[in-house]
Amino acid sequence: MKPPVEFALCIAKPMKGYYRRNLPHIEKFHAAYFVTFKTFGIFLPPTARTIALRHCLFENGRKIELHAAVIMPNHVHLLFTALEGAEGEPFSLTEIMKGIKGVSARRINQLLRRRGSLWQDESFDRIMRAKEFQFKRNYIMANPIAAGLCERPEEYQWLWLQQAQAGVPVPHGA
Repeated sequence: MKPPVEFALCIAKPMKGYYRRNLPHIEKFHAAYFVTFKTFGIFLPPTARTIALRHCLFENGRKIELHAAVIMPNHVHLLFTALEGAEGEPFSLTEIMKGIKGVSARRINQLLRRRGSLWQDESFDRIMRAKEFQFKRNYIMANPIAAGLCERPEEYQWLWLQQAQAGVPVPHGA
């Protein structure tokens, strides 16, 4: 018996271009991605947000070049470019997100003395096209202000921005 097409598409392999779970996920070499993932209705206390940010930063320089990140009480926004692994192919979105969400969920669950899923299974991801990169970076910076958590971006301790903008990638699809 042949597995359904949807099952075959969700098997994680390095940079295959396209896969689908509940949402479609498109991967592209050397592309910048805007990724959002949410909690299962749990509001993260400050210590839990710190853990989530640390795990995002841990992957910076390993599997991703992180351009911006914000950890909100119930969701996370990331702007990054996948780095290449030993085989010369960029790390897959599946591998990147598993590394960030999996380990941070375990540590946060330990902190909160709870069990079960912390993050929703799916993440929303979008490949940045020309002119979208700076818009999404600004969106990430403005998110805590819009939520009433601070008045200026630099006041929000769970916001991280890449300092050296000389390395900003040229988005595909100009």
